[in-house]
Amino acid sequence: MADVSPPLGLLAELTYRCPLHCAYCSNPVNLAAYRDELSTEQWADVFTQARELGVLQLHLSGGEPLARPDLRELVEHAHGLGLYLNLVTAALSLTEAAAAALAAAGLDHVQISVQDADPVSANAIAGVRGHDRKLAAAGAVKRLGLPLTANVVLHRGNLDRIAEIIDLAEAMGADRLELANTQYYGWGLLNRDVLMPSRQQLDRAQRVAAAARERLAEKMTIVYIVADYHADRPKPCMNGWGSRQLTVSPNGEVLPCPVAAVIDDLNPENVLRSSLKQIWYASESFNRFRGTAWMPEPCQSCPQKEIDFGGCRCQAYQLTGDAAATDPVCGLSPNRGLVDAALAAAADAGPAPAPAQWATRISPRRMPRAGTVGE
Repeated sequence: MADVSPPLGLLAELTYRCPLHCAYCSNPVNLAAYRDELSTEQWADVFTQARELGVLQLHLSGGEPLARPDLRELVEHAHGLGLYLNLVTAALSLTEAAAAALAAAGLDHVQISVQDADPVSANAIAGVRGHDRKLAAAGAVKRLGLPLTANVVLHRGNLDRIAEIIDLAEAMGADRLELANTQYYGWGLLNRDVLMPSRQQLDRAQRVAAAARERLAEKMTIVYIVADYHADRPKPCMNGWGSRQLTVSPNGEVLPCPVAAVIDDLNPENVLRSSLKQIWYASESFNRFRGTAWMPEPCQSCPQKEIDFGGCRCQAYQLTGDAAATDPVCGLSPNRGLVDAALAAAADAGPAPAPAQWATRISPRRMPRAGTVGE
């Protein structure tokens, strides 16, 4: 398509293996379908194709990318292509030596996930004793002079400690803090009633985040991502489906957004059978929701259709079974009642579980551990 611009970023989900068991994980529930991971050479070829396509930023994620023993080699290859490299990690195995090796290979930035400011709660939410190791990894990153982002997924169990979470990020020396309210995909959707915060929690959290953003403006960038279900209008979907970013999953499937695999009839193409260029410009999956011609009413007549792009296609599919439906988050959607019912069900679920109860909730079952960088 002549009017499609090249992508700016690639999210490379190197593996879905992960040491954590976070109840809000948006990775696929059917992890067994992704056991056959791309090899070192295949990932290197993906990165080369991405750079030739126009990609400037490469986000190395998962799962846990440090579970790949070839991560340093992949970083070195991508750095040689001139890509800006961001490591998205739980950081449990990001030791001083591993961090130094990756920095020497060309890593530009590190994003570390944090579950809570309270260590007991953080370990319970993650399903593993890793909070102290995350803080140690953050220290290693800062000593190397790399920019650091702390990412915290917010939910009913930690939202009341948002002020303490901001203080922790400041103490970590984070240059950027992402406070992201849970998006209900994958395991997050299965655990929605446990995770959904109250309106009172959200209102207070937004005030606290706004005050901190002003107070720390010269020291740390704070990004607060509002909760979808409590809004009246949907957020833009990736700045438009197949517009700026693409995702490659561990087995080589290429997706317009990180969770697009939830759409059962999407039929994504695989980089082992088609080039990234062909997939980006010509594939049915990437062109399916580009532009506005596909939109139903009330989106088709809405003055915001080129602002919010009809909302999230994956959310629409999960809630209605129709990926082309108006995002039910929208107050104009004929399916808004589905979201209101979910809010009511969450309100009836009672208070957030105590730390000791997190392990009894539905949580991701991870694929076996392989090797890690530095081993």
